[in-house]
Amino acid sequence: MRPTMLIRRKLALATSALALALPLTSCGFDYATDRPYTPAAGANERDARVDVLGAAIVASADGAGTFIAGLANNSASEAVTWETLDSDDGQLSADVDAREIPPLGFENLSQEGNGVAVTGDFAAGDYLALRLGFDNGTTVAIKVPVVTNCDEFEGFDHATEDGDGGETYDCEPLEPVRDYGPGEEGLEGDELVPEGGAESEPENTQ
Repeated sequence: MRPTMLIRRKLALATSALALALPLTSCGFDYATDRPYTPAAGANERDARVDVLGAAIVASADGAGTFIAGLANNSASEAVTWETLDSDDGQLSADVDAREIPPLGFENLSQEGNGVAVTGDFAAGDYLALRLGFDNGTTVAIKVPVVTNCDEFEGFDHATEDGDGGETYDCEPLEPVRDYGPGEEGLEGDELVPEGGAESEPENTQ
């Protein structure tokens, strides 16, 4: 590959990575969907002709979610089309609209509405062994985390908008446990800790 093509390739990857990290479009300021997507939370697979970057399934409830990732075509001369998404054990199913990726091109599935709706036997916290199939016969195998549609991933899941899936995950933080201060009564059997920390042995003044 000529030096000029290498420079263009590096610029293309840098631009693609920036596009993957850009916030989704929304109204207002500092909304959850205004915050950058964090690819480090997803999975990466770089050993095939197509790199799969920052892959994750964003779910609002058990059994349904949205597959997001960045797909980078490493060929400088041939386009490739992503056609299928499934799992080794049938744990997941998806209907993929074919996506053609031009030479040295990038498909950003984390853009609003560009992810792929998936269903199956999974819940937040699971890891799924997925396979991405391409028109040239290439298959990319990758283990992908299932994350909740909360915090930096809020707004990425569109699979449950029509009521698909189970009970919606609660994104609200847990209520903090109250720490009783000096002079306050706790529950029966609670031992109050004096101001300044745990009880200590009195100093020996002799």
